[in-house]
Amino acid sequence: MADVQTEGQPEPARSGQRETAGLPAQVRQDLTRRLKRNKRPFRDEDVQVVEPPLLRRAVGASALGNCMEWFDFGVYSYLAATIGKVFFPGASPAAQVISSFATFAAAFVVRPLGGLVFGPLGDRLGRQKVLATTMIMMAVGTFAIGLIPSYATIGIAAPILLLLARMLQGFSTGGEYGGATTFVAEYSPDRRRGFLSSWLDFGTFVGYALGSALVTALNLALSDAQMLSWGWRIPFLIAGPLGVIGLYMRLKLEESPAFQQQLDEHEQSLAKESAGTEFKTIVKDHWRGLLICTGLVLLYNVTNYMVTGFLPTYQTETLGRSSTSADVLVLVGMVWIVLLITFLGRLSDHVGRRPLYGYAAAGMILLAVPSFLLIKMEGTWPPVFGVLILSTLLACFAAPSAATLPALFPTAVRYAAMGIGFNFAVAAFGGTTPLVTEALVSLTGNDMMPAFYLMAAGAIGLVTVRFLPESAQVSLNGSQPMVGSKKERRELIATSQELYRVGRETAGRR
Repeated sequence: MADVQTEGQPEPARSGQRETAGLPAQVRQDLTRRLKRNKRPFRDEDVQVVEPPLLRRAVGASALGNCMEWFDFGVYSYLAATIGKVFFPGASPAAQVISSFATFAAAFVVRPLGGLVFGPLGDRLGRQKVLATTMIMMAVGTFAIGLIPSYATIGIAAPILLLLARMLQGFSTGGEYGGATTFVAEYSPDRRRGFLSSWLDFGTFVGYALGSALVTALNLALSDAQMLSWGWRIPFLIAGPLGVIGLYMRLKLEESPAFQQQLDEHEQSLAKESAGTEFKTIVKDHWRGLLICTGLVLLYNVTNYMVTGFLPTYQTETLGRSSTSADVLVLVGMVWIVLLITFLGRLSDHVGRRPLYGYAAAGMILLAVPSFLLIKMEGTWPPVFGVLILSTLLACFAAPSAATLPALFPTAVRYAAMGIGFNFAVAAFGGTTPLVTEALVSLTGNDMMPAFYLMAAGAIGLVTVRFLPESAQVSLNGSQPMVGSKKERRELIATSQELYRVGRETAGRR
């Protein structure tokens, strides 16, 4: 083949010399480890090339499917106050909000179960099949909420049915984010994994933004009585056709290259063992990765659900603002995140994931209180600046997550480990954020409790970053090096030749 470079050719060696001079330390260490294991430089068959059309389709379809899924899941948080009045009419206003958020949190309780079910299936049957299943389950659960009669019509059965529909949403979401991040990360070339994976969370926040925009438009177009009567159902009923579109797109996807490789030789024993005792294997052998995953997910999701799930209700119920102004303010934050997130993903490829997480976690500790002081102020611009500060920090956590978290685990157990680590952390700390924060505000009478909660999350995140291995531009554990073109493959082969030569010379001098 014309693009094959042999070890003895001088030009690749010179190219490799230029390449190795600027290699990040973590990339050099990973390549050196792989070369020692192979006992030779890379050849064509050692490096996976992902063709650009296939890559674009995989990233685009995953992001769009995630957008639809999180539109469904996010709409609930924007309508929490209204849902509280429809399904818990006999309670006080504070109790209505807390009851609504409790139902919101219930979906997160079953997320770990979804992760435990879908994770191992994704590792054995394939990522694409499971992601198609979670897509349709989410659409069914959300569509069902739009059909549930109110408490005034069927009494206690109404909140029970709402709870069941939310649990179906949570169960499906338990297999969604871990699978989607795994799928996109395994498709992405190593040098651009941060940028390409950030499109997944781009889809997430576009979904949130669309949900917020729709709710805002309904609040502007309909009276309070119309919203309580039937208007709140519209966003949920839209989930049906959106689910069909998302399912079609996901069924068109091909399996990720890493899964198609069926694991390299180094991971075969782990794959066989994990087929019977995967959960035990993950907890025993990958506890460190699970703890790091938990800390980062806590940091990301406490901030996420504080902004997307709690802020709209905080403004209406605690600060006494109109639902329209509250929704518009959160929508501004979502649009800002959408504009930032892929740039931050690209930045993480160049400066690393750890600096982005670390500086943002420190920023959360320092800026959470000023942000909420701004949000509480009267006028237009102070609350906007407060939300933009929180949204910027949230974007810094979201942008590198889809590239960072899958890199903590090997291919053989990646989907299942993500399902366990991500969903247990989200269930314990993310989805409960609106409920716990609202309860703390009601209990203490201190409307700055959300800021203190964010500061605690920032402190935990800062400690976690201390133990996070840098994975920018590094190949995924258990997968071949991934590149975006044959030219990049030639460059990587030349780099491996130079590193192998230097390694042998160093060993000879010893």
